[in-house]
Amino acid sequence: MDFNTAARYASLLSKSYAEDIFALLVNYRAISASEVAARLDLHIKTAQDFLESLAELGVLSKEEILEKKRPYYRYVLQQDRILLDIDLKQVKRELGRNSLTLLIREKQNAGARFAAARNDDYITSVTIWSGEGRDRQERKIKLTTPQGRFLYHLPFPKAEPLTVAEIMQKAGLETALAPEILDLVQLLEKYGVIEGLPDENARS
Repeated sequence: MDFNTAARYASLLSKSYAEDIFALLVNYRAISASEVAARLDLHIKTAQDFLESLAELGVLSKEEILEKKRPYYRYVLQQDRILLDIDLKQVKRELGRNSLTLLIREKQNAGARFAAARNDDYITSVTIWSGEGRDRQERKIKLTTPQGRFLYHLPFPKAEPLTVAEIMQKAGLETALAPEILDLVQLLEKYGVIEGLPDENARS
């Protein structure tokens, strides 16, 4: 099961009325959204949206019933078990071909604050600000030890940029930690703390 599908199941199962609706679906041969709403004292749209979502996931089938007033659907349970089996490797970020050769350095006038550990050569956190005036917000990013060691060796704004791989080597980090490091690099690029130069020939 892919992560997005599992998230849809989780969202439905977390509803306060989920167990009660499933109880009706198990005990009734077929049931409509209006019947569910009346039985559980829910808004008709709440019941309708829940049942439709289950139908989209294949948990329910639905049959259109034609009456004089207007057609409606009756829902029938198609399975008596829901198994959430998620391969977490699906959400692992794959390294791009040039990710480790990306040249980076601290951006000039980034305005970020790097908090260094007292006795060790690593950064413990980075504080950044966004917005202006009363809307200005502070965000403190706590770093893992490998991330902190990496940032400790990040070139200063006017220094020659280094590749991600070179900084990792200076920090004594193994290649297996690359996803964790690149996640931080992407985040700090987003907030303008790090500038990236994709061409390794762009060294200044």
